[in-house]
Amino acid sequence: MLFFILNTGIAIGILFVLFHGILHFGLVMEAYRERHTGLKTGVSGPSDTVAKAKYHPESPASSRTVSVVIPAKNEASRISGLFAALHNQDYPLVEFVFVNDRSTDETGVMLDGFVASLPKGKARVITLTENKGPNYKQNALTQALAQVDSEYILFTDADCTFSSDWISTMVRLLENEKTGIGIGPVFKKVDGPGFFSFYQAFDHIVRYMYLAASTGIGLPAGGFGNNLIIRKAALDKIGGYGTVPYSVTEDAALISCIRTQTDYTVRAALSPSSCIITLPEHSWQELISQGLRWNNGGIFSPDLLTRIGFGILMIAIAAGIILLPFSLFFPFLVPLPLAVLISMSANTLASARIAGTYLPGSRLRLIPCVVFTPAYFSYLTILGYLGVRVRWKGVPLD
Repeated sequence: MLFFILNTGIAIGILFVLFHGILHFGLVMEAYRERHTGLKTGVSGPSDTVAKAKYHPESPASSRTVSVVIPAKNEASRISGLFAALHNQDYPLVEFVFVNDRSTDETGVMLDGFVASLPKGKARVITLTENKGPNYKQNALTQALAQVDSEYILFTDADCTFSSDWISTMVRLLENEKTGIGIGPVFKKVDGPGFFSFYQAFDHIVRYMYLAASTGIGLPAGGFGNNLIIRKAALDKIGGYGTVPYSVTEDAALISCIRTQTDYTVRAALSPSSCIITLPEHSWQELISQGLRWNNGGIFSPDLLTRIGFGILMIAIAAGIILLPFSLFFPFLVPLPLAVLISMSANTLASARIAGTYLPGSRLRLIPCVVFTPAYFSYLTILGYLGVRVRWKGVPLD
């Protein structure tokens, strides 16, 4: 019996490592595709001094009209950085569409002031007085997109900042007419010396590593909704944003619809100028709530392939972490925990390559992440299967 368990554990461990090897190959392929479009791969920091895409009039994609759609609810204390970033964009054929989703603070006044500071027709505000949900952000975007007719639609959030060539870079992702949607990296601002601040940034990077890698092998599983561009023709082909099935991660559900219902492909950006910086959470409780929403979005995805693949991955990671202390006393349990640690070490190296110089300090700070990340993912997975509810903007989501 022990021999059977050992062999089974070894086989599962090998498959787990092999799976991650395939993912890393996908990451390499996505980097190769990006270099082919003339963009430098390897995020090296959030400043405007890193490699730029710039606006290229000769590029077919650069003649497309773009609407940058930004939902905002009570964002008065966090939106000023976004205004500055939008002011500095070098892409000319763009409009900024703000969705004021029932804000009760000064958000509406600030949005009106920003719109007034730009040339007429460059920006507008769509104000919602009611939102029936159940996914309030998705419903807000659905109402806004009904009033948008640009060729490309680019999404971001009110607390985000980016370099002046962000739009130009994301537009380049859709140069190939077969590409319907593109995702970009999102980093959290490191605003303190402690592990909590550092880990938030790392967590975002390792999650994007998985997203870009799965995209590279032709099985896109999701993307960050605050750095996502879609061809309107692709959105129309699935019947519009309102037809996306309910999910606590509406961005991942949208990508699944494009993958399963159309012939369009998905691309992932890795260049410095595609990077978005978002503000960090203030506490572990807020970070866990955000992580739980993302995890549950994969575990309970309306897309069967995503649900099975993500579920197996998370369960394998959780099993490896749970078995880790027992393997000290029962060596036949070692293969799966060892496979998890090997894979997480490789993920950490790949994530560090994506981050470049963005993550501050010595690379020795990454060592605790090798063990903490799978433990944290396991915790979120257990909470998800126990039925713990997700909250967004203080509102529980079923």
